[in-house]
Amino acid sequence: MKHNALATAIRFALGGALVSALVACGGGGSGSSGGSDGVSTSSGSSVGPVSGFGSVYVNGTRFRTDGSVTSDDGIERETQLEKGMILKVRGSWDGRGEGEAQRIDYDDTLRGPLTAATWDEVENVGELTVAGQTVRLDGQTVFKGLSPVELNGVAPDTYRVRVSGWPLADGSFRASFVGVRTIGVDFDDDNEVEIAGVVENLDAEAQTFTLNGFPVSYTSAVFDDDLSARDLQNGLAVEAEGSLNAEGTLLIAREIDDEDDLFDDDDDVEIAGSVYDINATSRTFFINGIQVQVDGGTEFDDGLRGSDLADGLLVKVEGEYRNGVLMAEEIEPRDGDAELEGVIESRPDSETLVVSGVRVVLTNATLIEDDDDDDDDDDDRITLRTRDIETLNVGDFVEVEGRQRSDEGGFLEAITVEREDDSDDGFELEGRITAVTDITVTVLGLELQRGTSDLSGLQVGDEVEVDYTLNAGGDYVIEDIEKND
Repeated sequence: MKHNALATAIRFALGGALVSALVACGGGGSGSSGGSDGVSTSSGSSVGPVSGFGSVYVNGTRFRTDGSVTSDDGIERETQLEKGMILKVRGSWDGRGEGEAQRIDYDDTLRGPLTAATWDEVENVGELTVAGQTVRLDGQTVFKGLSPVELNGVAPDTYRVRVSGWPLADGSFRASFVGVRTIGVDFDDDNEVEIAGVVENLDAEAQTFTLNGFPVSYTSAVFDDDLSARDLQNGLAVEAEGSLNAEGTLLIAREIDDEDDLFDDDDDVEIAGSVYDINATSRTFFINGIQVQVDGGTEFDDGLRGSDLADGLLVKVEGEYRNGVLMAEEIEPRDGDAELEGVIESRPDSETLVVSGVRVVLTNATLIEDDDDDDDDDDDRITLRTRDIETLNVGDFVEVEGRQRSDEGGFLEAITVEREDDSDDGFELEGRITAVTDITVTVLGLELQRGTSDLSGLQVGDEVEVDYTLNAGGDYVIEDIEKND
């Protein structure tokens, strides 16, 4: 598949699934400037997963809204949104994380009956198969309706799912959100299945083509967005919605859409997604169908180095869009590189937890979940993010995934925090060693006593997994420590 076709396909197929924030520098009323109080302000489109409500938090900004949502997928109001759903917010925001939304758009990446599901509880990874499409799951995927453990190995065509996620180089998707309902309970009353991609194997006489390898019939389809059946051609990016035939092998399309280009030249852009097709010679890679150019002025943040870029790595890129290429000015990681399981011991302030000795810092982009966060009560979703934080109490057992930070003595910057119903007496962490002696190691800013463990051969920079406990004297003592390969 050609990259320009892939780029167009992803722009249309994902709509809100392109994790980005766009600030147009000229024309169209978009741009950035300094406010009267000296705080920089921006206007344009911010696209990313919901991390909280009140009204909605996207890309670390709290956008005040009028409660309405524009969507073709059965969602009309803010109360129907879920954490993890990827939105496009048109409006303005400032450097303090406050914004005003003029319009919110949501578009499913995929929708249809679930034919297969797997989940590895140890590695926190899995896969779904939906209408012939492969959806990859990880620890940052938000589930609603059923957990990944409950979905593991379910019988085909028992459940229907909607997916909001990012495209990957191999044609699969990385899920940010997965909603689950039993077969017979639709997400969209008009179209139970949605697939997007590039038209291939077009047969104008039979009125069929394939999207991502899945057959589509458009004999009874309505075409939108100034598209007609005569415009169809191989390589064109479209989104098809409709229903499956009785065998589940053909999508009978009721609607087929396309979309205009996402960015204009000279736009300032923030975009996050999975890296693929790295070219070390030209210093380029692709992210969500957009080609990114790295040069000598590109700044790498949060411990990321240019040599760390690899296929599948989730990053955020900021830069300027020129002639179809995003010229990267700043790149930072969005994948977690550290994990922690333990008990909240204290809350020094509204943005900080101490979890089994480790300082955990929360941000506006931190996703906070409950282990049993699978009810369908709309009122529970519209809650100030400060109330999300207030649900975390001293004594709660939590799992945290985030980025290990070395400044301020070392801490864990949380990407996700999940409160668990069940716990045991032990704690676990995974991260890099920042200090080591004959009797201690320091990971995530926490000094751990050796106990009966052998620390020989360990050195600063090693990635380790540690099981530990708190003894009567107030020391954190290693029970088991393993170096990651």
